[in-house]
Amino acid sequence: MIPRSRATGRALFYQAFYRLPLPVRRRLVRLAVPKYIVGAVTLVRDSEATGAGRLLMLRQPPGKGWSLPAGLLDRGEAPVVGAARELFEESGIRLPPSRLRPAVPNAIVHAKGWVDTVFETEVPASTTELAVDGAEVFEAAWHPLDDLPKLTWPTARLLAYYDIGPLAGQFPPPVPDDLP
Repeated sequence: MIPRSRATGRALFYQAFYRLPLPVRRRLVRLAVPKYIVGAVTLVRDSEATGAGRLLMLRQPPGKGWSLPAGLLDRGEAPVVGAARELFEESGIRLPPSRLRPAVPNAIVHAKGWVDTVFETEVPASTTELAVDGAEVFEAAWHPLDDLPKLTWPTARLLAYYDIGPLAGQFPPPVPDDLP
């Protein structure tokens, strides 16, 4: 039960709030409610690989670690459409959104206020041409899952949710302050 004085204060707050014009109320709510940046990530596996398999990785500026094809969604863009768009923009692989499956888990909420929607697909590496622009992406290459290159910390953390990479088996994956 809420104490009477607190209930009265809440009632006064709501009365005053609902007297405000709708645009002002919306602005106040947007200021008070947490906002998230939403991105789309694609795990692209080599369909021809044997053993542990291979994963498409990208080396992007500043080039100190490898990451996955990913990017921010455009306003109103469906996550799977954004994932297909970013995959093409960053690696040259053009797939229809219907070829991307939601990964499990499909969404990863990061502590810093962004959400990644994650999809997966397979393509044959031997016949898939990779194309990078040299500005946003320096290099795209297939790497064995059991011998990944040095990863960016967000990529290492995200891959841990799928039991891949140096943080595999750690749940929840550590944040940068916790990394060795």
